[in-house]
Amino acid sequence: MQAVIAGDELLRAVSRDVPGARVAPLRQGLSLMPMTDEVFDAVTDGGTEGALGFWRLPGGFEKLLARWSAAGPVAYVEAEYFGGTGKQRAAVWADGELVLGPLDAPTKKWFSRSVSPISGALRRLGVRRSPGEDEFEAVGLDRHRNNDGWIGGPEGEG
Repeated sequence: MQAVIAGDELLRAVSRDVPGARVAPLRQGLSLMPMTDEVFDAVTDGGTEGALGFWRLPGGFEKLLARWSAAGPVAYVEAEYFGGTGKQRAAVWADGELVLGPLDAPTKKWFSRSVSPISGALRRLGVRRSPGEDEFEAVGLDRHRNNDGWIGGPEGEG
């Protein structure tokens, strides 16, 4: 998964100017915009990929995320898993600046998602969790394992 997460109204408003953007609702007033190939091509400035150490953050996109964050906090998150192991990376922009991260952590089956980079970013976005769950589960990110699930799933919208 590679995606932008922000408040629903903010993300729907800014994504209108991004060709191919799809926004899927999460819980607690947040939404997710998967980083598809079309979105990647629309938001890159042609600069070097891998900005801030991310695998799929388009060149220059961090500047756009900073601009978007003037209207509310915006997170960019990546998670790659295979067979229960993988990595996560996350960052949050607010008030036009990078305010958290980038956070990076290798994960294993025993790794607690409550201390994961994505859960940390979600906390910065104001997510609250209930006992027995982490922020990842609290907003429903566990519904789909990859971007295709968010785009083609019943919750995905254009």
